[in-house]
Amino acid sequence: MNNAFGFMDWLAWFALASGVITALAIIWDIASGHSQHMKIMAITWPVTGLYMGPLGWLAYQQLGRGPQSGDSAGHKHGHHHATPRPFWQSVFVSVTHCGGGCTIGDIVAETSLYLSGLVLFDSTLLTSYILDFLLAFVIGILFQYLPIREMGESSRWRALVQALKADTLSLIAFEIGLFGWMALVKLVWFPGGLDAADPMFWFMMQIGMTVGFMTAYPANWVLVRIGIKHGM
Repeated sequence: MNNAFGFMDWLAWFALASGVITALAIIWDIASGHSQHMKIMAITWPVTGLYMGPLGWLAYQQLGRGPQSGDSAGHKHGHHHATPRPFWQSVFVSVTHCGGGCTIGDIVAETSLYLSGLVLFDSTLLTSYILDFLLAFVIGILFQYLPIREMGESSRWRALVQALKADTLSLIAFEIGLFGWMALVKLVWFPGGLDAADPMFWFMMQIGMTVGFMTAYPANWVLVRIGIKHGM
């Protein structure tokens, strides 16, 4: 049993290190001249790498890497910006956008709960759900609001309404996947509990965010297909 836990600990550290290295590699690549068409994606792609690790790097290379500054041809890198994406890719990038805001909210919430020791209704899991969702919702909507404003919407109110319409269902779908996974973690696999000081907790969160990505994908597919949300 000790060997099993030892292996899981090493696996957790490896996954977390892979996520951090991937996020830093994407940041470096963007800073090196592969700028993003939409500014918010310069945050979204590193965050995607943070929880997806090497898979996030592959997704960035294929779907998110902008053209090198000064590359007049624009086809050596980031050729996906020059021609329309396949629909599934457009939806995939939309989910990374939603997932970026949710993930930042979840990380801030879980860190704050650990540092403050706040527990509501005598349930650490329910407390996590409440604060995670609130912060993920606020930051996720902000991630949608800012690009809408960047694309020329002059009215703050209309931009907010559009952001709420475009991302509310997507945010809920993402959090359902994450919350379902973390319920299994706390109630089944680690009934003794994990906290934010434990690398295993963040490893489980990485997996949960990836599960959230998968549950948010169908919601984004529908939203983009019916025109409520724009593909990216």
